[in-house]
Amino acid sequence: MLGLSLSSLFEANFGMLHSIDLEEISVLRCRFRLRGKMDIWNKVDITTMDRRQITLLGTGSCVVLTVLFTVKLLMQHLSQWKNPKEQTAILIIISMAPLYAIVSFVGLVDFLGSKTFFLTLESIKECYEALVLAKFLALMYSYLNISISKNIVPDEVKGREIHHSFPMTLFTPHTVRLDHNTLKLLKYWTWQFVVIRPVCSILMIALQLLHIYPSWVSWTFTMILNVSVSLALYSLVAFFHVFTKELAPHKPLSKFLCIKGVVFFCFWQGIVLSMMVSMGIIKSHHIWLDVEHIQEAYQNILVCVEMVLFAFIQQYAYPVAPYIATKEKKNK
Repeated sequence: MLGLSLSSLFEANFGMLHSIDLEEISVLRCRFRLRGKMDIWNKVDITTMDRRQITLLGTGSCVVLTVLFTVKLLMQHLSQWKNPKEQTAILIIISMAPLYAIVSFVGLVDFLGSKTFFLTLESIKECYEALVLAKFLALMYSYLNISISKNIVPDEVKGREIHHSFPMTLFTPHTVRLDHNTLKLLKYWTWQFVVIRPVCSILMIALQLLHIYPSWVSWTFTMILNVSVSLALYSLVAFFHVFTKELAPHKPLSKFLCIKGVVFFCFWQGIVLSMMVSMGIIKSHHIWLDVEHIQEAYQNILVCVEMVLFAFIQQYAYPVAPYIATKEKKNK
């Protein structure tokens, strides 16, 4: 019995020491982790950074925020996957902001990349933009239960008037009646950008690689793409005006403004920056630094910052709430 009590006492004491050791080890681990984090933050001293490092830190933070906002919304939709057709379009649309931010940040990291490199990055963004416009129109069709390929157009909307504005009145009548052919035309006006954008990108990159890319060629492509994207956006606006009443429950305006905002800012601020370079407002004060690289840097910085705003607004423009409500109705 004495031997049993001694062994029990030894086991109890050993267990106590073992638990104390584990507690001390966990405390030490926490201290080391905290100290490691503090060391990292102590090393990040903005006062000792140069302009490029501060720019990368700021834009990198913007990219992280954009990705976090988007991933949060993506996970919400994936957890309430009730309408694959609509929600697939939504996932593609809301992924535009982080894609733009990441691609722009890559352009800042490789600040002195070749013109072909920057043109490729820009083409990636704008080709995805074309896909987003097409998916957005498909989302509106889904809301309205319209199918152009199957000739499904609600009878109550047939015969409605579409009032075109200048300069479209140069090519079409001022007023047209809505029918299957009219909807097909609006669809083609949107999808032409989906085709023209990749074709122009391939030609632009090929001409860059062949070293035959003078400024007039660049401006020609710019004008073609400007007309193409304007026509695509115009067709979406015309579509809105026709189906304002039916689309009202889906709050399409905020959805459209998210896309139009990204397209508007990225495209037109690029045009403005190009004009500022041509006018000599943006200059290079270093022999080793080309003015085109400065222009690309400004564009990429602006895009990284703007995408945080659009990723945040998308939380309210493309919420998951309608699909949660759909699930609750089915359960009832």
